[in-house]
Amino acid sequence: MTALAVTAVVMIAAFALAARRLLGLRFGRVRTLLGAVLAVMLAGPVSQVLVGSVARNQPGITPLWFLLLAFACALLGSMVFLVIAEALVPSGSVPGPVQAVGALRRRVGRSRRYLRITRILVRHGLGPYLRGRDPDLDAPSSRARLARSLRRALDEGGVTFVKLGQVLSTRGDLLPPEFLDELRLLQDQVEPAPWAEIERVVTGELGGPVEESFASFEREPLAAASIAQVHLARLRSGEEVVVKVQRPGIAPVVERDLDIVARLARTAERRTRWARGAGLGDLARGFAEALREELDFRVEAANMAAVAASSKDPAVRAPVPYPRLSGRRMLVMERLHGVPLAAGQDGLGAAEREEIARTLLHTLLEQILLNGVFHADPHPGNVMLLSDRSVALLDYGSVGRLDGALRAALQRLLAALDRADPAGVGDALLELVPRPDEIDERELERAIGRFMARHLIPGVAPDSRMFGDLFRMVFAHGLSVPPEVAAVFRALGTVEGTLTRLAPGFDIVREARDFAGRRLAPPGGREEIRTAVVQEAVRLLPLLRRLPRSVDRIVGAAESGRFSVNVRLFADPRDRRHVTGLLHQALLTVLAATAGLMAVLLLGSESGPRVTAAVTLYQLIGYNLLVVSAVLALRVLVAVFRERRED
Repeated sequence: MTALAVTAVVMIAAFALAARRLLGLRFGRVRTLLGAVLAVMLAGPVSQVLVGSVARNQPGITPLWFLLLAFACALLGSMVFLVIAEALVPSGSVPGPVQAVGALRRRVGRSRRYLRITRILVRHGLGPYLRGRDPDLDAPSSRARLARSLRRALDEGGVTFVKLGQVLSTRGDLLPPEFLDELRLLQDQVEPAPWAEIERVVTGELGGPVEESFASFEREPLAAASIAQVHLARLRSGEEVVVKVQRPGIAPVVERDLDIVARLARTAERRTRWARGAGLGDLARGFAEALREELDFRVEAANMAAVAASSKDPAVRAPVPYPRLSGRRMLVMERLHGVPLAAGQDGLGAAEREEIARTLLHTLLEQILLNGVFHADPHPGNVMLLSDRSVALLDYGSVGRLDGALRAALQRLLAALDRADPAGVGDALLELVPRPDEIDERELERAIGRFMARHLIPGVAPDSRMFGDLFRMVFAHGLSVPPEVAAVFRALGTVEGTLTRLAPGFDIVREARDFAGRRLAPPGGREEIRTAVVQEAVRLLPLLRRLPRSVDRIVGAAESGRFSVNVRLFADPRDRRHVTGLLHQALLTVLAATAGLMAVLLLGSESGPRVTAAVTLYQLIGYNLLVVSAVLALRVLVAVFRERRED
């Protein structure tokens, strides 16, 4: 019995190894084992049929070749099983047993939460819109009623949906003003978590007791929100710090809700026109990425350091983080003494208010247009008025980043606005957004001209409607705003509201033009022009030195008939691998077809020496060639199925 078990194990291992090597791909252990077991189960009956018939009819004939043919047929059955399994259930699409149990538990929890969110939406009258009914947004009363229902549903849904509503409240390109006004009422304030739970988080992040790193730690929080709460503390070295601690257990809740948000967005996109037009799926994905970053306080610490390094104005400060004490769920930062801007602005004079407003605007424009790293949520609660009349920007969970190309396009956009040039604004705008296949540029230019005549003429004070009109104009012409650019307009729209409350009558357009004239204008003085020309000439000098020789060689080669162009095809290794794979599959297909054709011809031949009374040597070779043809064809098929899944 033991010898039989060992033989079976060896045979299973041999069949599994042979099937994987012949197909040229790796398969999961379970399906490979099942294929090998199937081969072992087939090997016995097939060998009995072939070898037994030979032994009975031709006792003097050795059954070796028929035994090999039987094992080849069994191996072929294992390979057919693997190919069919790969076609029906691609590798990696079904989790293993441990993963399956975990996935089942998560699915049960997600289903309960999904049903609860669905009940909340239905209770607030939003069920018809999930079933495919497009919202009636024609009448202001209908918009206000729907917006109120949406705000109440999001508020009842919890932290993730409150955050989603706050993000939507800044998207004037997607929602009418009634929705924006209603969603701005969402507040992110909750009851603080008990100290015992917060202490466990702090201890886990520090790797030891709180007393080892802090001389004192206030148990009562300074403020509490849905994701984190803030405590005052003092380090053993004496510095006063602010400690931001993530609420226990919030990460799994947010992850589960983000999955529900993505599913709801996909459902709405599939069933309603307004969701498809608004790109609700992309919005949900961008929101999920931003919220996951907000859950990792190490990202916020890096954002804080990056924005602080990019701001050169000493009148605008950022708290200094303590990376050594910070972690994924805890952020320790310098404590700045002051009051929120909304509470401290009453003690400021008109001139001080205007100067602070100008400083905030110029700092934000410098971060956006020159440095590419900017605070994306400068609302009054995130601006602190310090005791020395300087200001500080707080809460760096939302930070935007722009590459050089986007910064250059924004600079051209601002310069064109300063020149009142609708064509220049349109060109810069088309550089900022993905250009659609068809767009009426003339109509876009006229719409920009109307926008500028409405909001950017002398004597007209800009307000929050300006950014809403800009978003609606962009959306009306089929332009989708990338998340990076949307963050810029959101930050500008938010700071406009902050500055309006701080200094009523503050002309944000005039100040932006003044900033563009001072920081983005080309050199105008004679000395500046001369310096710029000299710098460009120094950079171009090596090229200019080589240019005559290069031109002379090209002209000489053309005159003598030796002019040629060297083009390297498939210089990219990925292209070479792709073409090599195609050639490999084509070669295997030809070989499989050739072997199959030869097998058919040999099987149809009755001539040749007899191996048995019914089978000639040619026919035996034909059977083996048929097996070879099937193996080659299966190898091509499994590669095709695997590539289709990866694409």
